Amino acid sequence: MSLEQSAQQQSTGTPSAPSQSDTGYPNPAYAWYVVVILTIAYVFSFLDRQILALLVDPIRADMDISDTQMSLMMGLAFGIFYTLLGIPIGRLADRSSRRGIIAVGITIWCIMTAACGLARNYWQLFLARVGIGVGEATLNPSAFSLISDYFPRERRARPMGFYNMGVSVGAGIAMVLGGQIIGWAYAQEPVIVPMVGQLRPWQLVFIIVGLPGLLVAALMITVREPERKGRLVIDGEVTQTIPFKQVLSFLWERKATYLTLFFGMSVVTIIGYGYFNWIPTMFVRTWGWTIPQIASAYGIIMLICGPLGINVGGWLADRWYGQGNKAALIHDTLIGVFLLVPFSVLVPLMPTAEWAIVMLVPASIGGGVATAIAGAGLMMIVPNQLRAQTTAIYYFIMNVLGLTLGPLCIALMTDYVYGDPAALRYSIAWVSGLTGIIAIGLLLVNVPHFRRSIEEADSWVR
Repeated sequence: MSLEQSAQQQSTGTPSAPSQSDTGYPNPAYAWYVVVILTIAYVFSFLDRQILALLVDPIRADMDISDTQMSLMMGLAFGIFYTLLGIPIGRLADRSSRRGIIAVGITIWCIMTAACGLARNYWQLFLARVGIGVGEATLNPSAFSLISDYFPRERRARPMGFYNMGVSVGAGIAMVLGGQIIGWAYAQEPVIVPMVGQLRPWQLVFIIVGLPGLLVAALMITVREPERKGRLVIDGEVTQTIPFKQVLSFLWERKATYLTLFFGMSVVTIIGYGYFNWIPTMFVRTWGWTIPQIASAYGIIMLICGPLGINVGGWLADRWYGQGNKAALIHDTLIGVFLLVPFSVLVPLMPTAEWAIVMLVPASIGGGVATAIAGAGLMMIVPNQLRAQTTAIYYFIMNVLGLTLGPLCIALMTDYVYGDPAALRYSIAWVSGLTGIIAIGLLLVNVPHFRRSIEEADSWVR
């Protein structure tokens, strides 16, 4: 029997006992402790991946490369295995120790971040970025699945949203702390490493940023694997694993929901990754700010506005859902996108740096709402045995488009349309506006389909 037939059988009342009720979840205090640990891991993952955005011009100067080459290192190098490994890792997480997978992944990406500091040429740095992507591919599929087993459905939006604070908090810390580390590193005497030679200041930054994350890997020892809940019943039995072909079949049979959600949020991430990677350099080129100046300003905005948007969005989504709004999480996501898109266009077009900073506030709040609540919504419509794999597919599509095209489209427009590094601001505005329109359209189409998927999930998953 296919997953579709099994779902239909359960929704029409054919006896098929659920594997778990929504009772018996772990102690809430401990569950939130786990969420905090996972969020710290997510913060470190963004710190390690985003520190490169503050080092664009020093690396370009030392290695004599273009914006386009730099964008490939920001997006493609990191995204190659981050996207490709996500699906097999997700499949592994749906049947193995999610805690162990995350611990190994953190260890890999921290070591590879430090290895960026030992790179002597473009390709060595490119390969080290590939290694960071390999390690970070373990986190989201496993973490989403873990959190879903620690909280019942009606209380899941807030912890999922809290976890997704790792995006804005990690990027914010990367800006604030990274800017300070950069300022410190450039004030030091040259550092000589045996068998490596003299380290440039930007190389020292990678080493300082990368190694502390190993402490987070050690903290994963304190995380317990919860009992898996909300599992789909097939042919009257709970199955522990589902063939990947059936996972794809399950999603394809509901393609109106999943494709519009996946691709809508993928386009949103084009804006997000474009901003994370190019906004600091835009302030340097357009208004003459130093890296520590823009890093502190943008970092503080992300540290405050991202969590604010995420937590208010999570509270609002839980409240609306509790009041019977089955599409609450997508409505909430759309509110975030409607804030993100227009202000993302306005930021680079402002006449002064100060006004651009002001415009970054609503853009950051909207981005926090959209990225956090969409992920929580996905977990509401996917059975347990498919959660990590579906999350991996979701991030595969998002990162193939967002992580690769976000930095690259802006760089290509700057290098080949304008042919002027100072025109970076206009490239950011064009890419944000065009992709934002597409994102809004896809998510509006998603609303009625998401509502039907929630109603379906209510009938066959407990």
